[in-house]
Amino acid sequence: MFTSVIIPAAGFGERMGAAVSKQFLSLHGKPILVYTLERFQRCTAVDEIIVAAQPATHAQIEFLIKEFHLSKVSKIVEGGRRRQDSVNSALRHVSPKSDIVVIHDGVRPFIQQKVILESIEQAKMFSAAVVAVRVKDTVKVGNEEGRFQKTLDRSALWMAQTPQTFQKQLLLDAYEKANRENIEATDDASLVELLNVHPAIVQGSFDNIKITTPDDLDFANLIARRFKD
Repeated sequence: MFTSVIIPAAGFGERMGAAVSKQFLSLHGKPILVYTLERFQRCTAVDEIIVAAQPATHAQIEFLIKEFHLSKVSKIVEGGRRRQDSVNSALRHVSPKSDIVVIHDGVRPFIQQKVILESIEQAKMFSAAVVAVRVKDTVKVGNEEGRFQKTLDRSALWMAQTPQTFQKQLLLDAYEKANRENIEATDDASLVELLNVHPAIVQGSFDNIKITTPDDLDFANLIARRFKD
């Protein structure tokens, strides 16, 4: 089956407070985005990679593609204000041959090959799959008065990560509904769930962090020293 990967990388990284967008910050001598792209470049199940980015960064990404021999990157498309807009834009450019679409944050550089492959296999069987980790802390629900109302059952709670992987037509249907009904969601699985499809859970890793703040970058440098794939 033909597998396409969409990498949303259009964020400006306001929370990082850096002079450049967070995806271009250096991590052990290479931009974070390059680490992420390399994970999918090496994956035998991946046929193409599409990057959604701000137009002003396209030339920079093209340079990195050549420098690091990222031959599976087939297109760089215009990203949007929201992550959802970037994925929506990239979806219009996936290959007609595509059966499976994998979506992964451009600033999650520590995804393991076995997890990528498992997410693809689970999506083939169950239409959709989400990489996630179990919640470790106690989660409480607060009210408008600044008091806790109740404590949730931690055993049923997961923290969603990426990749989130889908059969292409399902994802297209989900985005069509979102566009038609002006639905906004923080991840792609939420849109698919509105079609009454329940994604399979793929066990992830706490190392698979999304780098959005200076503290995250410090932690990422520690992970990079011991990360093995």
